[in-house]
Amino acid sequence: MNPGLQIDADGRLRHLLTIEGLPRALLLEILDRAEHYAFDRAGDKKHAVLHGRTVVNLFFEASTRTRTTFELAAKRLAADVVNLQVSSSSTSKGETLLDTLKTIEAMQVDMFVIRHESSGAAHFFARHAAPGVAILNAGDGRHAHPTQALLDMFTIRRHKPDFASLRVAIVGDMLHSRVARSDIHALRILGAREIRVVAPRPLVPAGIEQMGVTVYNQLEAGLDGVDAVILLRLQKERMIGAFLPSPGEFHRDFGLSRERLERLKPDVLIMHPGPINRGVEIEGDVAYGERSVILEQVAHGVAVRMAVMAMILGETGGGRREAQAQ
Repeated sequence: MNPGLQIDADGRLRHLLTIEGLPRALLLEILDRAEHYAFDRAGDKKHAVLHGRTVVNLFFEASTRTRTTFELAAKRLAADVVNLQVSSSSTSKGETLLDTLKTIEAMQVDMFVIRHESSGAAHFFARHAAPGVAILNAGDGRHAHPTQALLDMFTIRRHKPDFASLRVAIVGDMLHSRVARSDIHALRILGAREIRVVAPRPLVPAGIEQMGVTVYNQLEAGLDGVDAVILLRLQKERMIGAFLPSPGEFHRDFGLSRERLERLKPDVLIMHPGPINRGVEIEGDVAYGERSVILEQVAHGVAVRMAVMAMILGETGGGRREAQAQ
């Protein structure tokens, strides 16, 4: 990917489309900025960084956590937020993606948060967006989910700040997971000691070893000695053909049970991007047990997305105003 599409000549974010190719210093800047917004319940939740800016959530796929946290993030930065229901928009009448973008741009929008089922959709929007209009990728096909990876790294760093000492296992449906790809890029950039991919052979993408990971096809071996486990949702809606015999058999061979959890390191972090298929990737009592940081991930998603929005459109970022002033 051309770094110039994401980063301007001064090294600042102009869009966030993928983790791949981002400099380590920029990732750390985002995580540090997120610490500023990771307020406690008694703290000040409102910041006027994006006062007068307009953010449009343009979701072509269903979402609860991602869309809600993006909306909360923008509102806590004092932006005006529009949630566009694509199923009831003019795209259902045959309007093209480009026409949709240009129509909404004309309403003086500063940022689009886009989720789409097609890989590369966010890059398409970024290439065609007007100067000063920012694009944030909220997940495109199997390709990337950069803010999910950032909030995962933020969550890990809060508990285990020394990435150079960490062994991290990513478990499950690697073949269809944009989260896994983004997590791998982020872990590599931050210098993780070892990144393991643990999955049945049909759900391991060909050539994934070239991303700097070690592949395991047995759960016990893949989890031995790891510091964090990132479980992936079994994406049945993306599966064409019989990748697996059944969800029950997946849980038998790759699901995280209480018994398996007890064999892991006592301070292991259990993570999942959600939504969870209970009894498939993980047992219910493990999902919200003492070693789970899954709900922390959700809470941290707001702070991380605030950080990204503020860095792009805030007092030191770009945006429509600067573009129009030039």
